[in-house]
Amino acid sequence: MQKQKGFSLIELLIVVAIILIIAAIAIPNLLRSRIAANEASAVGSLRSINTAEVTYSSTYPLNGFAPDLMTLGPGSSAGNTTANSTNAILLDGVLGCSTGTSSTGCVKSGYTFILSGPAPTATTPSPTYQSNANPVTVDQTGKRFFYSDASGVIRYNATVSAVSTDSPLQ
Repeated sequence: MQKQKGFSLIELLIVVAIILIIAAIAIPNLLRSRIAANEASAVGSLRSINTAEVTYSSTYPLNGFAPDLMTLGPGSSAGNTTANSTNAILLDGVLGCSTGTSSTGCVKSGYTFILSGPAPTATTPSPTYQSNANPVTVDQTGKRFFYSDASGVIRYNATVSAVSTDSPLQ
């Protein structure tokens, strides 16, 4: 009688069960890591927005702070290489909304970024701005909501869109 080579059905089922157990342990950790990376990216992007706003207000003092992300970005024209007060090219095309409109926000790394502030008038520069970073899908792309303003302090809220009275990041 010849001896058969290969694995039995029970051995294969045990291997599959072990792989499923390992996957059940690894996948939630992977999702938590992705959420943490998205949140870190959101905080870094808010810092970039703060830096761009300070640079914009220094470069265009008659305007004060920029009223939206498109003003800080390259604008809607992809080949724009000349900075001006309406397309300052201080942010990249993703964060600076080179596609779409900044009124609905610019999406980057699982977060929607919105920058708002009063538009400058002919005689008064814009004295302030507010920027928010909200997760696109709560508990999937991020857990916390972030906020920053002309003070440069980044604040967060775990349940709703963050405002100026929320806790600052440590």
